[in-house]
Amino acid sequence: MPRIIITGASDGIGAEMARQLAHTHHEQLQLVLAARDAAKLQAVALECRAAKAQVLVVRTDVADQAQCRALIAQTVQAFGGIDCLINNAGISAHAMLADVSAEHLQWYEQLMRVNLWGSVWCTHAALPHLQASRGRIVAVSSLAGLVGVPARTAYSASKFAMVGFFEALRAELKPSGVSVTLAYPGVVDTRIRYHGYNAQGQAAGVSGLKEDNAMPVSECAHLIIRAMHARQREVVMTTKGKLGRWIKLIAPGWVENMALAAVKQDSRPH
Repeated sequence: MPRIIITGASDGIGAEMARQLAHTHHEQLQLVLAARDAAKLQAVALECRAAKAQVLVVRTDVADQAQCRALIAQTVQAFGGIDCLINNAGISAHAMLADVSAEHLQWYEQLMRVNLWGSVWCTHAALPHLQASRGRIVAVSSLAGLVGVPARTAYSASKFAMVGFFEALRAELKPSGVSVTLAYPGVVDTRIRYHGYNAQGQAAGVSGLKEDNAMPVSECAHLIIRAMHARQREVVMTTKGKLGRWIKLIAPGWVENMALAAVKQDSRPH
């Protein structure tokens, strides 16, 4: 019976992964949903329980190390161990560095606490249990963790750091049989960019990226779950993403122009 933790499970990709896993595994699934919004978590849990999954809801702010450790402890207490940890919780941000004043720069640190440190703290606490089960770790990064995106300096920094951490950890864990899958979504049809920080560290309320061809959240969740089950090293979501990571080695200026083209005109530097 798989025991799976999903952080950032109250909405977007995390909630959709929970629903898809519940409908796939049915009563054989023991699912732990973690996020800050308890009401939204309960709504997702209700859907998963309707599919016969066993669900534990743990309100968690991954920016707090103690809450990350409590999440893992409650999971083990309830289900006896962990088979998979999906590090999905994250905050977006969209701001040119020149537009961020010194007094507002602290949100860069807060974003790093959520996107990087939340994953580090949850993974560290879960590691002995994952080693015992020869389990799986999933880290949801972004194409902005492969190619730096203008107006996404803080976000790209956090996702690049996340990639470095989990690539190194993958090598460390190879002898133990624990797999590490890195997922690189592009623009997905969720509200994450609307809730992300603007230059003042407040919820932006708008997306600074062109979203005409945004990937459906159901497709993104499916690709991550499939990669997790197959113990793939990584899953890059878009053709542009697959090409961009290689082309930047031989034509970095072209990739920078491609990244700039993804930013809305009114968000670009003048």
